[in-house]
Amino acid sequence: MSKKRVLIAHILGAEGKQMLRERDDIEVVEFANTIEQDQFQVLLESFDEVHGVILGLTRFGSAELQRTPVLQVVSRIGVGFDAVDIPAMTEAGIPVMVCANANHRAVAEHTLGFMLSLAKRTEALTDLVRDGNWHQRYDYLPTELEGREVLLVGCGRIGARVATLLVALGMRVKVYDPYLSPRQLPQGVEQVAVLEQALSSADYVSLHCPKTAETVGLLSAERLALMKPHAYVINTARGGIVDEQALYQALVEKRLAGAALDVFLPEPPPYGTGLLSLDSVICSPHLAGVSREAVSRMAKLAAGNVLNVFDAVPNRDNAVNPQVFDRATHLVQADSAEAIPYPI
Repeated sequence: MSKKRVLIAHILGAEGKQMLRERDDIEVVEFANTIEQDQFQVLLESFDEVHGVILGLTRFGSAELQRTPVLQVVSRIGVGFDAVDIPAMTEAGIPVMVCANANHRAVAEHTLGFMLSLAKRTEALTDLVRDGNWHQRYDYLPTELEGREVLLVGCGRIGARVATLLVALGMRVKVYDPYLSPRQLPQGVEQVAVLEQALSSADYVSLHCPKTAETVGLLSAERLALMKPHAYVINTARGGIVDEQALYQALVEKRLAGAALDVFLPEPPPYGTGLLSLDSVICSPHLAGVSREAVSRMAKLAAGNVLNVFDAVPNRDNAVNPQVFDRATHLVQADSAEAIPYPI
């Protein structure tokens, strides 16, 4: 029996690997998640046929497609798809699958943790105790979240969960998402139509939109300048949506109070420089969506997405470009990545 070959990033959780290896018709080949792009292309060329790939950090575009002429599916371990050339995949009729509903809870809780840490000055107060400066504590008074205004940019699965948590804390939650109507938003939030106006009144701005040509540099120097000096920026979406140099300058000049960042451009960021050198910045290594529970869910979904495509029963809700499952659309020009709505 001829087997379908699937290349998988080694970080795929054990449950996903088991699902693939239990199939007699699947051959699994692991590769390092941090593999260099040219080495990944060499790996693809080393096989006569590759039918599916499950990706973590690795990019996949036209150059990789040329090396995989019988490819049937690209599956991402996560919900982001900025590392995959969606128009190229769509034109080739290749579905790009993501792990919808796998990690939105984890990202939302991480966002809330960031917000609480900023408000309660967790790192500064920890240092006070450790450094023996207990009696300086009144110079580092924390603040409360109840009654504060937060602006969520993007309100898909993650943004909606964040909104629900923050409403429960008594915050005034505003949402900027031009792809959604008011009836699609969680209860208790206010939709805003003009980003600039909402930035000027927000105490916290939290990003939950995908990275596309439309959102790169969305929080520019000009928009950051509209924010209040005691406001905070939180980014658990993608590096590059915030102008990091402009954010650094605003923090150095005390035009913003602080920032919490899970994502950077590039990743990892240069050690000890720029934003990482500031006491007003707290951060994590692009791990907001990678809880133990989420890893398990993503592993099963990423592997299941591949198997479902192979078995001709794809879950269209998990596809970034579901139109490829309609035979007629193989002849239609691919939609641009910018046209993909936020809720994915």
